[in-house]
Amino acid sequence: MPEHLTQTVDIETPELVVVSYTIAGLGSRVLAALIDLAVCFGLLLGTAAVLSAIDSKDNRPGLGSPMSGAWATAILVLVQFVVIWGYYLLCEGLFDGRTAGKRALGLRTVRDGGYSVGFSASAVRNLMRFVDMQPVFTYFIGIGAIAASRSGKRLGDMVAGTIVVRETMVRQPASVSVPSASKVEERAVARLNDEEFQLLTRWADRQRSLDADRRAALTSRVVGRLASTLDESGLPRDAAGLRALEERERRARATGSADRGATGASRERYAIIAAQSPRWIAFAAQLAEAQRRGLASLGEAGVRAFVAEYRALSTDLARLRTAAHGKSNEELFYLGRLVAGAHNLLYRDRKSTLRELLRFVAIEVPTEVRRSFRPIVLAAAFLFIPAIIAYTAVVRDPAVAGVFLPVSMLDRAESGVSRAKTGDGYIDDPQVFRPVLASQIIANNVQVTIATFAAGITAGLGTVFLLVLNGTSIGGVFGLYAAKGIGALLLAFVAPHGVLELSAICIAAGGGLLIAAALLIPGRRTRRRALAENSGRAMRLLAASTLLLLVAGSIEGMISPIPYWPLSLKLIVSALTAVLLVVYLRGGVGSEQPASLDLEVAIDDRRRHASGVDVDHGEAGGAQTRERFLSLAD
Repeated sequence: MPEHLTQTVDIETPELVVVSYTIAGLGSRVLAALIDLAVCFGLLLGTAAVLSAIDSKDNRPGLGSPMSGAWATAILVLVQFVVIWGYYLLCEGLFDGRTAGKRALGLRTVRDGGYSVGFSASAVRNLMRFVDMQPVFTYFIGIGAIAASRSGKRLGDMVAGTIVVRETMVRQPASVSVPSASKVEERAVARLNDEEFQLLTRWADRQRSLDADRRAALTSRVVGRLASTLDESGLPRDAAGLRALEERERRARATGSADRGATGASRERYAIIAAQSPRWIAFAAQLAEAQRRGLASLGEAGVRAFVAEYRALSTDLARLRTAAHGKSNEELFYLGRLVAGAHNLLYRDRKSTLRELLRFVAIEVPTEVRRSFRPIVLAAAFLFIPAIIAYTAVVRDPAVAGVFLPVSMLDRAESGVSRAKTGDGYIDDPQVFRPVLASQIIANNVQVTIATFAAGITAGLGTVFLLVLNGTSIGGVFGLYAAKGIGALLLAFVAPHGVLELSAICIAAGGGLLIAAALLIPGRRTRRRALAENSGRAMRLLAASTLLLLVAGSIEGMISPIPYWPLSLKLIVSALTAVLLVVYLRGGVGSEQPASLDLEVAIDDRRRHASGVDVDHGEAGGAQTRERFLSLAD
């Protein structure tokens, strides 16, 4: 597809060459999303079928236990959660920005600057689906953002600093075919300028697709436009003359002749094309193979040759851009696709090792929690101040609880009076359903924290609303139970998991407020850069929150409902979780992080320096990096 019919974004490579990425269109992205939804549905259906078969086999008379059905249901709940929230994150993180749908449509998610997306950016952009997918069951907001954005970004892309690009290759430019020596009696001279030649080639391309009347009308208009050139060339003013003129012009350009009126550097354009196009076409085949099988499949010598050829094509692209004087043409579009595809392949992040993953969890995450204590404390204020106000109001007047608490909670409080007398605990605790309860609680709590995190894109209004709403509900429920004299019943249930769960909500909400801060008070940074940097920090906070919720949900499902544990024992569990939380958050003390740089930028730069790339910070995710390229090219 010609460049003037596509939406592109220009990126400067470390070799100081500007390449244009083709932005994926709305239609292709919607189709890719439908394919991915079908894959997710198939995964859920397959899991349900397997678990159903196992459950039916294990529960035949005399062969099984009722617990197997509970565990099957628990696994299905967790798989459903992982598929809904983890499919896109894992696919893009593991397969370098491609889900099944994107692969089928030739699309890829990359970071601004053309670098690979990685797990962190993929997590941010995909967790923002909570906002992009509103209204419920649709992508209305996401589709609207894509349509309105010049670079085709939905809200998740804006926060994560990513774009979705099309990688479908043009196999070779239309105007680089070199005629055989037997057809070249003498060096032809181009008589048409670029605009006239493009008109002629479009006429030739459309001939077969038009009916006779429209073909004749179009031919008449083109003949009228090129009449003087046809006369000068001794060609008839008809379709045969136009075909002959097109053949002459193609032959002239293939032998390096400049177009009519070209001056200075622009006279070099067709000389570049004639001399280099065979190399471009050969590199296109090599690039397609490397994209399909991975760069390592080329071998050490092959990678060295690939890097050297990439640098040579980057030079060709720079010369061709100068010669084109900013005008669009098929050759520039074609070569830009080659350089952009190779750039993305060469600058992909190396895969994370287990050691790096452990470092992330044990050092980087707690370090970020300490560093972000201000937004976390602010989030805690939005949660606990409404809780205190609601608690006080309901204790003074229990009737107030009916204003903001659901009927089911009011009924549970009523039944709680009799449950407290009989020692049955806060809720029914059939042990067989504990796995199901734990899995449901974990999934629900993680989704709540995702919501508070993602709502930060609403300038923090959504995050604050969710915090106030949950704080009011928590305070109201505690106030209601206290007013009925059964506060110990509720405390015994909440105490074991409450410290971790409430801390997780505040930490995730702190991440949402970091995103809001990037929008409202970016400081000296552009909002685009502030979003990219703060979202990396927020992602670490969400990772901390998720870890806490996995533990809290397990405790809430397996320990909190036990009715025969005394309150003192459950308070001991609560105290132990608090101590372990403090120990974990102090675990990153020994990490070495530059004080003058944001953590995300520092880590990213270390990776690039390890590959021999000198970094100069700027917009577009490193678009201003300077060349000290891969040692493989040496």
